[in-house]
Amino acid sequence: MGKRSRQRQKNQPTGRDNRDNAGWGAGYADIVKENKLFEDYYKELGLVPEGEFQQFMDAMREPLPATIRITGYKSHAKEILHCLKEKYFKEIQEVEIDGVKIEAPQALSWYPDELAWQTNMSRKIIRKSPLLEKFHQFLVSETESGNISRQEAVSMIPPLLLKIEPHHKILDLCAAPGSKTAQLIEMLHADMEVPFPEGFVIANDVDNKRCYLLVHQAKRLNSPCIMVVNHDASCIPTLQVDSHGKRDILFYDRILCDVPCSGDGTMRKNIDVWKKWTTSNSLHLHGLQLRIAVRGVEQLAVGGRMVYSTCSLNPVEDEAVIAALLEKSEGALELADSSDDLPGLKWMPGVTSWKLMTKEGQWYKDWSEVPSNRHTQIRPTMFPPKDPQKLAGMHLERCMRILPHHQNTGGFFLAVLVKKAPMPWNKRYPKLRKEPSSGSAAQTGDSPAGAIPADTPLLPEAALEKAEGEAEKNEGGEEAAKGDQAQETVAKPDGVCGPPPTKKMRLFGFKEDPFVFLTEDDPVFSPIQAFYDLAPDFPKLNVLTRTHEGKKRHLYMVSKELRNVLLNNSERMKVINTGVKVWSRNSDGEEFGCAFRLAQEGIYTLHPYIRSRMITVSVEDIKVLLTQENPFLSKLQEDAHAQAKKMGMGSIVLRYQPNPNSPAEPQCPIELCGWRGKTSIRAFVPRNERFHYLRMLGVEVFRDKQGVNQGQREGDKEGKEEEKGELPAEQEGELDSENGAPDGPSESKTNSGKQETST
Repeated sequence: MGKRSRQRQKNQPTGRDNRDNAGWGAGYADIVKENKLFEDYYKELGLVPEGEFQQFMDAMREPLPATIRITGYKSHAKEILHCLKEKYFKEIQEVEIDGVKIEAPQALSWYPDELAWQTNMSRKIIRKSPLLEKFHQFLVSETESGNISRQEAVSMIPPLLLKIEPHHKILDLCAAPGSKTAQLIEMLHADMEVPFPEGFVIANDVDNKRCYLLVHQAKRLNSPCIMVVNHDASCIPTLQVDSHGKRDILFYDRILCDVPCSGDGTMRKNIDVWKKWTTSNSLHLHGLQLRIAVRGVEQLAVGGRMVYSTCSLNPVEDEAVIAALLEKSEGALELADSSDDLPGLKWMPGVTSWKLMTKEGQWYKDWSEVPSNRHTQIRPTMFPPKDPQKLAGMHLERCMRILPHHQNTGGFFLAVLVKKAPMPWNKRYPKLRKEPSSGSAAQTGDSPAGAIPADTPLLPEAALEKAEGEAEKNEGGEEAAKGDQAQETVAKPDGVCGPPPTKKMRLFGFKEDPFVFLTEDDPVFSPIQAFYDLAPDFPKLNVLTRTHEGKKRHLYMVSKELRNVLLNNSERMKVINTGVKVWSRNSDGEEFGCAFRLAQEGIYTLHPYIRSRMITVSVEDIKVLLTQENPFLSKLQEDAHAQAKKMGMGSIVLRYQPNPNSPAEPQCPIELCGWRGKTSIRAFVPRNERFHYLRMLGVEVFRDKQGVNQGQREGDKEGKEEEKGELPAEQEGELDSENGAPDGPSESKTNSGKQETST
């Protein structure tokens, strides 16, 4: 038996051969892109304009084009765009594969500032040309550095329709894997001169393992304004914040509700949906989608916006959820008209009538037609409202459905909801405990809860929780009220935000290290303050570590507002990760006056407060620092050399300021962490970020077949002549691994000092 089985495996083509032959349909060559039930269902519903159904089905069977997005919040976005357009795209236009000219990537017409691009090149084509291979390596490297995101085109739309401002408090209910979350963070940091925007993003996912994928995505953007939490979105707890010595409920200005769905809009990339699709998928998900949406609007501030989105085309998951939500809201919610928000985007308006079909092919137009034995599977909220006047007042035509054949994308649905008043079951707000929190916690400004009318009568908290619990039970969400109950039994030291109690922790995932905020008089600050000459307004209270005992290994920073959330909700939520690393302990530094060296991840957050240990460098200096391992001080230009000679040994900031009179040089500021040795100097920059900066400076960076970096060969030769033994104790591999999530059991950590990621 075993011999025959091995022989069969031997005769089968390998997975790699299948991928090469299938292009973007990698690994799915045996799946037939046919599903009669799918075709019959969507043909009968009439969602596709007349005469276009065959084009719709043909597009569904075609591979999905690859799309990339340049991260818009970094000051380097324009430089990357310039590099792409002037170097890679121009070179691609000259490439011919098998006598056919390669089509250069095209900008998505509806995405602002040409920051999103689409290409039809398959992996098979990329392997056939060294120039295309360079382009591929560029994408991989820049993605690791957080400067480019590879993201499906339709997935980019919901954050744009939220209309984010830097002061907004944002909740992403179903966030993993995190591409939309990254967009939200970028929008908060639209002004890079502000290290701590007033707003923040709380990114939630129910799957503990996917939360670490989310952490990896968010960490690439190095923001102090992101927190990743692990909860069921349908009963995510209500959070509290300290406002002027009293507690208020945290209401969010913007909520992204990208719910779990059947995913039939993703058939172009998830080819196994072709054989798995059935109408039952939508019927099973409708209730969960509605519960998540209800929980979202409950936590939305009056005047706030929530975008509901799915990658499904099915009205049961789309318009039916929105109609049920609007009906329950009794006028508190309305659909916003977003038709003019993204010029160039083609979409179909939402429908006002639809039918249901079982997987056996049985159709139902109305709840009254559904036999009683199907009442548990098919619910009244899945059908359109009966009252024509009520239906017209909902304006379901303001929903947006994106069809794949219109702009060569995936299928998608979204609706923008604006909250006009509190939800009918939340018109009374709980009276929160009156005792003020510790003085250090009372640092937050106005809360969105300020939108509550002053004359709103207050109920005791217990009565409100009971009422909310009953409202949730009507939706089948018996657990919702439980998530709102604070567990006050475990006493915590001041300034410590620990994980939920052990009993709760066993329910999901790893046990996280605590988040411990430092006090203003913590002894760790004194040498740091003196060594880096920190500005008087440096927010010491925003610094945290992940340990109660022993030496602090890393120091992180969060914004003032996130600190407020952490301190007031430690027993309510399971926090997976937050903060950006700003300092790391370095044993060799103690003899020079400070045991903590600067971390590259947090340099753009920290640099406005640092008033010493800075060397202004030129383009040529940066080239030397990034291509040579440990160059002598004499290798620097005269100005930088003079500055370095006056400086003692230890951690430093290497700062480049753009010169408007030299347009050929990068026109954005660059901040690098480094180390001043006895007679040498070194940049502490992760590998992919080195590649990023070198490309910006016009240095060719490309790995040839032997895996040797051509852009650094010359530097390596010179580096061999440099002196040794002047580096801090940390090895480069450890420094480079800072790209990963700090201190958590994330499987996404990269050791970029050892090898370059490839896809």
